[in-house]
Order: sequence, then C-alpha cells, then structure tokens
Amino acid sequence: MPRVLISDAMDAIAENLLKESKIAVDVKVNLDQQELINIIPNYEGLIVRSATKVTKKILDAATNLKIIGRAGAGVDNIDLKTASDKKIVVMNTPGGNTNATAEHTLALLFSLIRKIPQANNGTHNKLWEKKKIKGNELRGKKLGIIGFGNVGKRFSEMCYGLGLKILIYSKYFNEVKDQHLNYQNANLDFLIKHSDIISLHCKANANNAPIITMEHLSKMKSNCLIINTARGNLVDESDLKKALEQNIISGAALDVFKVEPATENELFGLNNLILTPHIAASTSEAQIIVAEMIAEQFCDYFTKNEIINSVN
Repeated sequence: MPRVLISDAMDAIAENLLKESKIAVDVKVNLDQQELINIIPNYEGLIVRSATKVTKKILDAATNLKIIGRAGAGVDNIDLKTASDKKIVVMNTPGGNTNATAEHTLALLFSLIRKIPQANNGTHNKLWEKKKIKGNELRGKKLGIIGFGNVGKRFSEMCYGLGLKILIYSKYFNEVKDQHLNYQNANLDFLIKHSDIISLHCKANANNAPIITMEHLSKMKSNCLIINTARGNLVDESDLKKALEQNIISGAALDVFKVEPATENELFGLNNLILTPHIAASTSEAQIIVAEMIAEQFCDYFTKNEIINSVN
C-alpha cells in the first residue's frame, strides 16, 4: 500500500479521497526541514501547498518518494531540478484557484484606486476625512497585464467588463491574440509607459531576478498602480520602496514577497502600499477544489499509473 504525507494544511477532502482509494495517508503540518528529512523516507508521495519548501536536502533524503503534488499552481517552493534528476514526478493543480486569485487581485485594485484602507483607518479613528480622501474610477483606465495564464486571463475578463482598456504582455498571448481582439498585444516597454495599472500574473525569471526594477518604474506614469499576486520578487522590493517614497508611482499592492513568511520587510509602513499575507488563493471554495484535484491526481497515479499536470 503506497503511503502519502500531507505536510501543509488543506481541506480534508484530500485525505478522504486518498483513503477511499486504499492509499495510506499521514497529515503532519508545520514540520521544520529536519523533521521532514527524518520522516520523508517513509513515503512514496508528498502533497504540499506553499508553506513546505521541498529542498534538495529533503529530496536527497526521500529515498522512496515517487511523486510530489502541489495543491495550487505555483511550484517555486519545490526544487524541480533535483526532483527531475531523481525521477520524482511533480504535479500541480492549474486552474483550481484561478477565480479566487483573480478576485483578490480585483479587490486590491479597488482598494488602491479608492483608497479604502486609508478611509477605513481614518473613520475608525474618528477623523471623518471625507474631503481629504478622493479616489479615481476604473472605467477608461489602461490596465497592463504581464502574463496571460489562467489568472491573467480571468482578471482581464473581469476588468474588461468594468470598462478598462486591456494591454497584454505575454509570449503565450501572441498565440491566442486572434481570440481576444478586444485586448491590445504590447511589448513590455510600451506596457510600462502607457498603463495606469500594471498587474503581474507571470512566472518568475529562470534566475529569480525581478522582472520590474527601477529602470521600469522610472518610465511609468506618476499615477500608476502596481499589483502582484503571482510570485514574490517579480518587482524588486527595494526599488519599489524608493518609487513609492519618491512618488515615482502612485501606489502598489502585494500579496507575495521575496521572503515568506514576511514577518520583516523594508516595505512595511508605507501608506501608499497595501500588503496581504499570500492569501489570494485562500478561499473556502478554491481550497476544496485544489485539495480535491491533487488527491484525484494522486489516486490516478497510484491506481492507474496515470500522470496528470506534470510540471517536470
């Protein structure tokens, strides 16, 4: 009987589905690296979300591991090269949290453009700053989307419906642009210079270097807003701090960070910046979907030898 470890908190449907397929399951969350190293030789399968970092040291100790499942889309917390070298299958659940992430991105956009955090804080503190706080409307603004995967596509649909003009920078978009004639295909430089709002929905660079640095920030409109709900470090955090402090851009919102958990960060305290703790995909609905998806994929692997949504 194969044995699977679930090392991050997720909906119980994953554990239940695996057990129904006669797969042994242990749920052990909040393990540190050494604790995981000590027990990983006991398992043929490992299911994680974003908290567990599946490092080379862990994979070197995983003498029986055949498959790693990420209940979610991003796999930057898994050493894919080492997994491939050891012929360990890595699979994810693309699309499972698409709507949740897109909706969170939209929530951040509304919060930024209407200055909702400032209005909330002031009202709680009895300031009644009605005349001081003036926001802007979304209708007619140019939205530049970097990356056109599941989330980028869903977010663009939402925003087009609100009356925004959509610019897309994505290699993939070149292949499907004829299906999206209402969107404008753009290179990065054009998007950077002409967008009122820039939202990132792309993968990290191969070397994890930021995609947006001061070179790009300095070319943006002074009223530009930046949102990142995709991967940490897509926007250089030090450069972003300078751009916000010097009013090079108007504001930003981040759900992801270079180092997580972000219990310390140089961005803390800026009043034109909204920060959330990597919760874009954290809805009850999305967590059920991704837990069910990854469990079903594991069942298919162990009972039918089928590999679904492999990323390596």
